[in-house]
Amino acid sequence: MKRFFEPGRKVLLGVVHLKPLPGSPGWGTMPDLEKVIDLAVRDARAYQEGGADGVFIENFWDSPFAKGRVAPETLAAMAAAGRAVREAVKIPIGFNVLRNDAVAGLALCTACRGSYIRVNVHTGAMLTDQGIIEGNAYDTLRCRARLCPDVLIFGDVHVKHAVPLGPWIIEDSARDTVERGMADALIVSGVGTGLATDVKDVERVRQACPTAKILIGSGTTADNAADYLPFVDGCIVGSSLKAHGDVTKPVDSRRVAALARVLANRARMKPARC
Repeated sequence: MKRFFEPGRKVLLGVVHLKPLPGSPGWGTMPDLEKVIDLAVRDARAYQEGGADGVFIENFWDSPFAKGRVAPETLAAMAAAGRAVREAVKIPIGFNVLRNDAVAGLALCTACRGSYIRVNVHTGAMLTDQGIIEGNAYDTLRCRARLCPDVLIFGDVHVKHAVPLGPWIIEDSARDTVERGMADALIVSGVGTGLATDVKDVERVRQACPTAKILIGSGTTADNAADYLPFVDGCIVGSSLKAHGDVTKPVDSRRVAALARVLANRARMKPARC
């Protein structure tokens, strides 16, 4: 994992959007877990073929999402998919258990040899479509110490599909996430899935946290990636790397390769510091 954040490298992490899992409202549209797993493996292989540095596995199609802990059937299905993906690709894998089950993500990393998790609300509190979600860095960090000390925690700052519960500016939230919440990297995203991240937000986070690792969390494409790269260490991408940029379609390895080339061509740029 240390190679992810070597100077001069820009990380590309693809997102494997799992089809509806058992227990979710969409499960009845395709009640075949083996098919769900096969599609996840196919997408993970496409990311690897295109040159991604790793993948996130998330229960993307399980909405509406749980506010806190996910159901046991969700965790079991994600473990089955995670093990299959781990055996199918050589690049690192990680988990984002939506909406905010960091402990489940750590458990999955333990069971599936995962390397990192994404936590949508790691510190502070956000008003979301699930209601008010409070960060719980206390439990997350202690669970990691017990289960998987080497797993990295990537924490969102003012996560998409949410607004801060109070007048917290993005700079203060970023500092709290990395300094008090001890996140290994910060994620800055747009207001929703697939929507471009505001470059000004990224620059503000970089100025507030000049030594932090920062990743773009939504809306990165081969066309706009260069705008972010002076300020970030990489990006997490799903929607734009699907066929025709359609989140419902399979991952297109050619789109992955195009974005990977942009990141590689800009890899010698040093992140901007204040």
